Amino acid sequence: MSAMATRTRSARVTRSTPKRRWSARVTRTSNALDLKQGVFKLRSARAIAASLKRSAERSQRRKSSPFRSAMSMLNFEINRAGRNLSPQRRRILERAKSELRKQFRRA
Repeated sequence: MSAMATRTRSARVTRSTPKRRWSARVTRTSNALDLKQGVFKLRSARAIAASLKRSAERSQRRKSSPFRSAMSMLNFEINRAGRNLSPQRRRILERAKSELRKQFRRA
C-alpha cells in the first residue's frame, strides 16, 4: 500500500470523531446566550418561548437579532436531541417555535 493511501485512510478516521461530537462541544463552549438551567425541560411551550426570549434580549454576546438567536437555540436543542426526544416532548418544543414567533410578533 502506498504512503498516500495510508495517510488518507488514517486522516479519515481522525476527522470522523470530532464531526460526531460537535454538538457536545458547542453545548459546552458556546457563548451565544446564557440560558436558564433546564429551560428545555419546562412543560409549557409558552414558558420555554418566554425564557428564550428573555435570554436573547438580555444577551450582550449574541451576533444576530434576539429572535434569530432564540429560534436558533430552540432548533439546536430539537436537532441535537434527535431520536431521543419522546413524541410528546417534540410536540412541546415544536409548539414553542410557534409561541416564540408570537412573542416576537413574527408571522
